[in-house]
Amino acid sequence: MKLKVLFLFLVTFLIRTSAMAQCAMCRASVENNVSNGETSIGAGLNLGILYLLMMPYLIALVIGVLWYRASKKKKAKAILR
Repeated sequence: MKLKVLFLFLVTFLIRTSAMAQCAMCRASVENNVSNGETSIGAGLNLGILYLLMMPYLIALVIGVLWYRASKKKKAKAILR
């Protein structure tokens, strides 16, 4: 078990892929739209960023709740035996 955890840790943190941030592209797009009088694009972009920020935490919460319920059921079955 410890070997699997160590392996997953190494795979997760040592293997990296290069990624280009799009902050400059997004900023240029928003600045261009604001200079043309459109401000709705910036609000939509901020909402999209918040959505992307929220999803990993929501997934972790769902997994945690499911894990808690499964362990609670397992303990209840063990007590009844």
